[in-house]
Amino acid sequence: MLPIDRDLQRFRDIVKGRVRKELRRYMSSGELVGRKGNDTVSIPIHSIGTPRLRHGDNKKGVGQGDGDGDGPGEGQQAGDAEGQHVLETELTIEELAEILGEELQLPRIQPKGQKDARTSNPRYTGISVNGPESLRHFKRTWRRALRRTMAGGEYVPERPIVVPIKDDRRYRSSRIKEEPRSAAVVLYMMDVSGSMGKEQKEIVRAEAFWIDTWIRHNYDDVETRFIVHDATAREVDRDTFFRTRESGGTLISSAYKLAMSIIDEHYPVDSWNIYPFHFSDGDNWSQSDTKLCIELVRDRMLPIVNQFSYGQVDSQYGSGQFLKDLTEAFPRDPRVVCSRVANREAIMGSIKELLAGGR
Repeated sequence: MLPIDRDLQRFRDIVKGRVRKELRRYMSSGELVGRKGNDTVSIPIHSIGTPRLRHGDNKKGVGQGDGDGDGPGEGQQAGDAEGQHVLETELTIEELAEILGEELQLPRIQPKGQKDARTSNPRYTGISVNGPESLRHFKRTWRRALRRTMAGGEYVPERPIVVPIKDDRRYRSSRIKEEPRSAAVVLYMMDVSGSMGKEQKEIVRAEAFWIDTWIRHNYDDVETRFIVHDATAREVDRDTFFRTRESGGTLISSAYKLAMSIIDEHYPVDSWNIYPFHFSDGDNWSQSDTKLCIELVRDRMLPIVNQFSYGQVDSQYGSGQFLKDLTEAFPRDPRVVCSRVANREAIMGSIKELLAGGR
């Protein structure tokens, strides 16, 4: 490894250490959510920078001057410009998920099913007489040349020189092996009724980002679907899910019905790992609808999903009753995991509660 590579690796280790140290702040602030690329996340690191060479204000050339070293040093003049205190660096989603798992001590999820779509995995298992020079099999080529030389009486033990010719050349050949890939679908459902304000939605946004990061770390393929609901439910895209502003009453069962319709139509249980996450402030229109929700979870969702997760975000307008009803209905079922998110600082603990089962 070159010295510059070692320095770069050391710097990346420093960055990871700073992210790990300030993970709670990142998780609660939502700073990373808008900085996500396809495979990387741009991280704003405060009070850290890369070493840089800086030219001085020397009036003399190299080797000039008295050089007695006895005079006092001259400092730089004070400036009025803002200092550089924030460095933007990138971590891959994989690196970010590793940090998350280590800090929250999350168990690795064991996929239970495999998606029908397959990936092509080339394996070099054969030998061919044709191929590119980059795939020439030197041992097989030399062995073929040795055999030809000995068969023709050209081999002299005292001078064991073997020169392969074109007909001796052998090349590695590959065959494409189709392999199934483990896959998961995550369904995010959010209450957007009048009692769910901007702060509550920001909390959901940050928590969904970290949950998504961890689940993608455990699967080859992850699909994400988004549902918003008040008295009715509808599927939306990612941007709408986080930005929508709606109001009205709340019928939670509308979201669960739509989620089951999506699952039934697109995600067969024997091929997909299914993770529904619902976020609400706990207000529902009536106890009869809450009863219907519990029936949908018990009879429709639990037989086919890896885990049903419910996160209740505190709101000054929400009663929080739905969390109590769920925990009373499923007191000992490990597939139903509930968490209360009191504020932004509670996001880290909530994610650990929801993902600690490793299902």
